[in-house]
Amino acid sequence: MAAMVAGFAICWHYRRDGGSAPLIAAGAILFFLWISPFCALSSALFSARSFHHLAMSALAAPLIAWALPPSIGRGLAAWTIGHAAIFWIWHLPAAYALALSHDAIFWLMQAMLLGSAVGLWRAAIASPLHAAVTALLVTMVQMGLLGGLLTFTTAPLYAPHWLTTSAWGLGPIEDQQLAGLIMWVPGAGLYLGAALFLANRWLTATRPAAA
Repeated sequence: MAAMVAGFAICWHYRRDGGSAPLIAAGAILFFLWISPFCALSSALFSARSFHHLAMSALAAPLIAWALPPSIGRGLAAWTIGHAAIFWIWHLPAAYALALSHDAIFWLMQAMLLGSAVGLWRAAIASPLHAAVTALLVTMVQMGLLGGLLTFTTAPLYAPHWLTTSAWGLGPIEDQQLAGLIMWVPGAGLYLGAALFLANRWLTATRPAAA
């Protein structure tokens, strides 16, 4: 909680004009994800954890990025590749199990996922529209690919959830498949929606003015 308050205070200090509302919204999302009982639920259900990571990366992160000054954020290709690599690494079964077994590693996972997502969105905002659209579509594809793999895998991969899902009426396979669907459909859909929004702005800006 202290780290969250400190991070919020730093972002508040450096926020741009009009950045207060997005920053407050991002703070509310992170409070729900990290402080509310939902955080405990995400330790029991991998599907809840999937929603947890998605909300951090595709909801809270762009709000934080939008609240910061435009000058912060460069290197779109590096951020796109880096965020994808971090996302996949922390969803490897061994790395994920390690994170749920040690508090410090758990918070390292959270910080890396959120930090790389903020960097990606900030770089997208600061980049030309065509480059931002490309980066978001690449992120959509890698998110959908991971979600598809989890949806169609027939063996439970995440040991921390093998014995924690039955209380919620789910088997570990069903929980894992639901997590994959969350990444695949709404997860990829958020990035697709953002890419289409920017693509519309790009096409509007390049359209010749009517005579």
